[in-house]
Amino acid sequence: MAAIQEPEHLRVTYNDVHNLIRRSAEKIAEFKPDLLIAIGAHTLGFFPARVMRTFLKNPERKGNIPIHAIGLSLYESLPGLTAEQIGAQVIRTQWLGPESGKLLLGRRALIVDEVDDSRKTLHYAVTELQQDVERELALLPESEREAKRTKFAVFVVHNKLKPKLGQLPDDIPYYAGDEIEDVWLDYPWEAVDIEEHDRLAEEAKAKARQAQA
Repeated sequence: MAAIQEPEHLRVTYNDVHNLIRRSAEKIAEFKPDLLIAIGAHTLGFFPARVMRTFLKNPERKGNIPIHAIGLSLYESLPGLTAEQIGAQVIRTQWLGPESGKLLLGRRALIVDEVDDSRKTLHYAVTELQQDVERELALLPESEREAKRTKFAVFVVHNKLKPKLGQLPDDIPYYAGDEIEDVWLDYPWEAVDIEEHDRLAEEAKAKARQAQA
């Protein structure tokens, strides 16, 4: 029997994420988001969204950009789910509330996630949020709808270069901190021993530098 090959791991440190977001924020600032939506659950967009807000501070703006959270699960084993649903169906575990569309009307919302893998989660998030907005727009006089239409954009820390199972509308700006191969990402917020995580990450970087020398 042939040995099963373990997927290649890429260990990412807090500093790695911080610097990717800092560089990305220069482009995202042109979109001028006034609302951040962090995707949580099996993915964790909370930390990147908070760091992103630091770099999007504008002296002309009063106060910080608000961060709202939605919970979407694709790979988690949740109560009531069958084995067939896990990995195949996006499950909503937290949303913006019953007046999601009203909250989003007229805003420039940046959706933040850690990784774009299959794109199924991002597709679900954008589609559902747009539907919430459309339902709210339908309640307005037709002459007011275009001005109140929400502008969405997407930011992910890492985009995996692989075929996607979900799609995003062409008119939605898409930003990725880094484009990577289809490897297994180990993020620092998933580590129990953060010192060991950072040591292994630095060890891998040193090996990569030696290979390129």
